[in-house]
Amino acid sequence: MKKILIALLTTLPVLCAPLQAQDSAALQALLTNDAGRPDADKARDAGRRPAEVLSFLGVQSGQTVVDLIAAAGYYTEVLSHAVGPSGKVYMQNSAASLTGERGERTAAAIESRLANGRLANVERLTRDPDDLGLPDNSVDTIIIALEFHELYRSDNPNAVAEFLAETRRVLKPGGVLGIIEHAGSAPFDPGPLHRAIESQVVADVQAAGMFASASSSILRNPDDDRSAGVFAPGLRGATDRFVLRVIKTK
Repeated sequence: MKKILIALLTTLPVLCAPLQAQDSAALQALLTNDAGRPDADKARDAGRRPAEVLSFLGVQSGQTVVDLIAAAGYYTEVLSHAVGPSGKVYMQNSAASLTGERGERTAAAIESRLANGRLANVERLTRDPDDLGLPDNSVDTIIIALEFHELYRSDNPNAVAEFLAETRRVLKPGGVLGIIEHAGSAPFDPGPLHRAIESQVVADVQAAGMFASASSSILRNPDDDRSAGVFAPGLRGATDRFVLRVIKTK
């Protein structure tokens, strides 16, 4: 099994040509020139390269997409621009994540982002990520950005499998799950570092009946040796990250 995974990961970069999607430069121009978009989001763009990530994942105008564990909605707003007025964005957060002092700050940031119907194609989805309440085969693309590692940190030993089963259920055949994650490596325990090991993620999505079709180097940083936590001084926002394009084949 280990040899199969190594072989798979070795071939993935060859498959990294983006699916047909809107021009990333045009999308980035929209994001940069939107006067209503928070300046803090614009400042993050250089490190996150959102337009290039969405192009790699094949996000297109008119799609129905989900921003999973959206928090304050950085990617929600990017997706809103990408799918346009004919598309739909579900901004998912669990109810538990919006309580307490930190959750209340997140809720306030969401309210500010969505105030006055500025992102008219966005609908809030306050449900758990393993129980989205959306119809089967109804979503074109799902994105989970820098949160997949939390599934491995869960007290629920079935958290990863349950999450992926729900993702597979709501995606259309041919739909895409985009996983953006801080890269971890053995021998460093990825859990306390808030990282995930790419080969483990690939193994888990394949076990869930989906196909890890490509891995992008868009957000790679070879200067990060993956030994430190992602919030370490000088490292936050500059970690080595992988981007996986996972396909629901049927």
